[in-house]
Amino acid sequence: MVRMRRLRKSAALRDLVREHSLQVDDLILPLFVSETAVSPIEIASMPGVVKYPLAGLGEAVARAVAVGIKAVLLFGIPARKDPRGSGAYDSEGIVPRAIRLIKSSFPELVVIADVCLCEYTSHGHCGLVDSDGCVLNDETLPLLVESSLAYVRAGADIVAPSDMMDGRVGAIRAGLDAAGFEDTPIMSYAAKFASAYYGPFREAAESAPRFGDRLTYQMDPANAREALREVAADIAEGADLVIAKPAMAYLDILSGIVRNFHVPVVAYNVSGEYAMVKAAAAKGWIDERRVVMETLLGMKRAGARAIITYHALEAAAWLK
Repeated sequence: MVRMRRLRKSAALRDLVREHSLQVDDLILPLFVSETAVSPIEIASMPGVVKYPLAGLGEAVARAVAVGIKAVLLFGIPARKDPRGSGAYDSEGIVPRAIRLIKSSFPELVVIADVCLCEYTSHGHCGLVDSDGCVLNDETLPLLVESSLAYVRAGADIVAPSDMMDGRVGAIRAGLDAAGFEDTPIMSYAAKFASAYYGPFREAAESAPRFGDRLTYQMDPANAREALREVAADIAEGADLVIAKPAMAYLDILSGIVRNFHVPVVAYNVSGEYAMVKAAAAKGWIDERRVVMETLLGMKRAGARAIITYHALEAAAWLK
């Protein structure tokens, strides 16, 4: 008789035959840094996540490094916004200053800079808009290039365009190469869906659109084959890594990308996914630690090489 339970009867046996594992090296910690904050600002919908003032960012990064985290993803909230999102490509903007601060103390830490205009525009969209409120794809591309250059010149190791403008990876690659940064990788948000799971992030980043929505440039949640086309286009334009976002409801997308392409694929365990776990744990309805670790392991099982997650600090401590 076949007895599958033979290899489950002890922890040592289960460890011996385990197909997938989660490690601290897999985790990327997102960090919010605010130009106006004077002390950490708690984000109500994301318990345990805060917006840091520039002066407090070093301490936050030190905590991450202490538990073994090797990569962070930076989001900036500027003091002023304008229609062109000029704070995104200001060499003295909040993100370049944050990068220089981090690199001065933690030169080996991988610093990834998110590239988008939504936190910086007064209208909250990811690109320029015309008088009718339509997002202007091609006119936005030079600003994304300038943003990427500002971050890389400040010391960013990777740039991660999240705007979902067509052609932005190719434009950024050409811009980086022309400026002598041909060795800087691009981690593209290639399969980024127009998801309801982003709500808490928009509170944290102060980036909700002032009008309309992002359905014309972020992907329709119903489309899987289109995600593969998006990924193929970004790779052809020069993406070195690609992101599938969100993660939990899109593991089929993630596994499809892994099966079809040979670049590292990153899962983004987004703010709404984090908030739901925290809310249920606060009610005592779930075992938070077990649910978090099972969730992250599921992303690894689906093929993620790395995971961007707001659980990173806790998960790293549990793994240690």
